[in-house]
Amino acid sequence: MYCCKVTNLKSPPNLPHSKQRRMSVSFSHFSIPFSESSIASSISLSTGAANNFQLLRGSCLVLHGGASDLYQRFRGLKLQILKRLNRRQHVPANDLKRIRNQDKDQPENPSRNDEQISEAASTIPLSNGSTEDHTRTTSQPKKSTLPPLVQTNSSNLNVDDNHERPSLCIAVIGATGELAKNKIFPALFALYYSGFLPENVGIFGYSRKDLTDEDLRSLIASTLTCRIDHQQNCGDKMDAFLSRTYYLNGGYDNKEGMSKLNSRMEQIEAGYPASRIFYLSVPHEALPDVASSLADNAQTKKGWNRIIIEKPFGFDAVSSQLFTKSLLSKFEEKQIYRIDHLLGRNLIENLTVLRFSNLVFEPLWSRTYIRNVQVILSEDLSMPLGRYFDGYGVIRDIVHSHILQTIALLAMEPPISLDGEDIRNEKVKVLRSIRNLEPSDVILGQYKATSGDKVDVSLSSRTPTFFAAALYIDNARWDGVPFMIKAGVGLIKHRVEIRIQFNSVPGNLYRERIGHNTDLATNELILRDEPDEAILVKINNKIPGLGLNLDASELNLLYKDKYNVEVPDSYEHLLLDVIDGDNHLFLRSDELAAAWNILTPVLQWIDQNNIAPELYELGGRGPVGSYYLWAKHGVWWADD
Repeated sequence: MYCCKVTNLKSPPNLPHSKQRRMSVSFSHFSIPFSESSIASSISLSTGAANNFQLLRGSCLVLHGGASDLYQRFRGLKLQILKRLNRRQHVPANDLKRIRNQDKDQPENPSRNDEQISEAASTIPLSNGSTEDHTRTTSQPKKSTLPPLVQTNSSNLNVDDNHERPSLCIAVIGATGELAKNKIFPALFALYYSGFLPENVGIFGYSRKDLTDEDLRSLIASTLTCRIDHQQNCGDKMDAFLSRTYYLNGGYDNKEGMSKLNSRMEQIEAGYPASRIFYLSVPHEALPDVASSLADNAQTKKGWNRIIIEKPFGFDAVSSQLFTKSLLSKFEEKQIYRIDHLLGRNLIENLTVLRFSNLVFEPLWSRTYIRNVQVILSEDLSMPLGRYFDGYGVIRDIVHSHILQTIALLAMEPPISLDGEDIRNEKVKVLRSIRNLEPSDVILGQYKATSGDKVDVSLSSRTPTFFAAALYIDNARWDGVPFMIKAGVGLIKHRVEIRIQFNSVPGNLYRERIGHNTDLATNELILRDEPDEAILVKINNKIPGLGLNLDASELNLLYKDKYNVEVPDSYEHLLLDVIDGDNHLFLRSDELAAAWNILTPVLQWIDQNNIAPELYELGGRGPVGSYYLWAKHGVWWADD
C-alpha cells in the first residue's frame, strides 16, 4: 500500500490569511493509495515537475512547492490517476469530463482550483473498495511528517462544479416593476461587472406574472449597461450575468410563492451553504404579508439572510410602529435594511469624511462658529413622481428619511468607530434632540399644474409637493443654530446641496469695504451634489489692483474636473453596503421612530386643521412664504 502526500505548501502572499489556511489544510489531508507500477506506467514527470514531485523510498509520492504553480502540474497528475482508476474501477466518463471542464474554466485562479482538487480527491475510491485504515510509517524527508491516509469509500466519483454553485443568492420581489427593471437589476449587473459580486451569484426575479427565465432575461437585458470607463468583455459579462438570472411566478398566495422560491433557490444552491438577500420592491400595503411569508418560508439556514425595504416607511408613527413590530417578530434588527436611494449619493458618504478627517473643519463644527445650516433638495420637471406620491407627499417621501438623515449625519457627535451601529447610535441622539416643530415654522406648498403640463395632475388638494421648515437641535453643540429645510418637486432646477454659513468676523476691520449687506461676505462651506458635484468654500478676497476692494470668491473643488471617474449609481452603493453588512446609511428601528416623533405632530396639525398648501407655479421657485421663513430666522436665502 502506498500514499500520495502534499507537503511544504505555501500560498501566494497576496491571498487572505483565511484563504491561505484553508488551502493548506485541504492539501495536507489529500492522500490516495496506488501501486508503484501504476505510477511508473501512467505518469511521466517532466524536468520542471520534478521540482515538485519526488518518489520516495517506500513508494510514497511526495509533492511539495508553491501553490501558485503546483496546481498546474498537480492537475495533470490528478487526471492521470483518474484515468488509471477509470480503467480499473469504471469511473463514469462524465465525472472525468466535469473535472477537466472546471480546470479549464478557471486557469488564472490557482487558489480556487486547489480547493476543487482537494474536494475531488477526497471522493476518489480505493482500488480494492476497502474502507479500512491504511495508516503506515514511511521514509520521509528531513523535518517532514506524513499524516495517516484518509479513509475513503467505494462510492462512485462525485465531483461538484464549484463554478456553478452560488455562495450568494439575491431575490428581487416585484421583479417586473419599474424600479426593479430600471434601477435594481442594472445596479446588480454593474456590481457583477465590476467584480463586487461573486462570479457564481444567483439572481432571482419573483412576481405574479407568468414568465419564464428567458422572458425575464429579455425584459431586463435592454436596461443593462457596462461601465463607460471599463467596457472590456462587456458582452461576455452580460451573458454570464443573465445566465445566472432565474424567474419564479409566485402567484397570489405569498406563503406558497415563497415556498416555491425557497425550493428553486435550494435547487440552484445544490445543498451547499449560501447566503440570501431579499429586495422587497412591492407596494407598501403588501409589505407586511410578503415579509412575513418570506420569513417563514424562504430564509436559508445555511447562511445569513437580509431583507431590503424601500421608503416611505409607514404613513405615520402608528402605522410605522405596527410594521416595525411585525418585522421584528420575524427578523432580527441586523437583518433589516431600510433603503433610501438618496442616501447612497457620494455627498452623504462624504459628510463624515470631511468632518472627521480634516482638522480645518472639525474645530469649527459647532454653534461657536456656525450661524446656520441649510439642507436643500429641489427637483425639476425631469424628475418623475412615484405612483404613491399622491398619498404620501413630500414630507413622508423625502423629509422623513433623506432630509432628517442628512441632518443627523451632519450634526452628530464623533462616533467611537466607523462601525455601522456606532454611527447609528450617534444619529439617533441627534434625532431625539430635535425640538418639536411649531406650525409657524413650517411652510407647505403645492405646484399648480394644467392639463397641458407633462406631469401628474391627479394630486389631491392637500398633498404637499413642497416643504420648508426651521429645525433646532437642543444640545450643547448646536443650541440656537437653525437648520433650514427646503424640499420640493416641480421647481425651477434640480439642486441638491448643503450650505453651512459661518458667523461674521467680530469687529471686522474691512466692514466699510464690504458694504452694507454683510451677509454677502459671510464665509460658507457648500457641499453640492447636483447639478455638478462639488465642494465650495466661499471666502473674502482682495480684488487685484491698486484699490482696496473686496470680493466674495469661491475655492472650487469640482469633481468632474478633479476625478476622471464615473460616479456609481446610488443603488449600486447601497446594495454593496447590504452585501458587506455595512448598515450606517440605513435607518434602524429607533431612528425610524425618532424621525416620526418629529414629523407626526406636523402631519396631525395639517389633517386636523385642514391646512391647504400654498400654490406655486410649476417650474417656479416655490412658495413665497419660504422666503419670509428664512428671513424670520435670520438666514440669508441662497440664490437659486
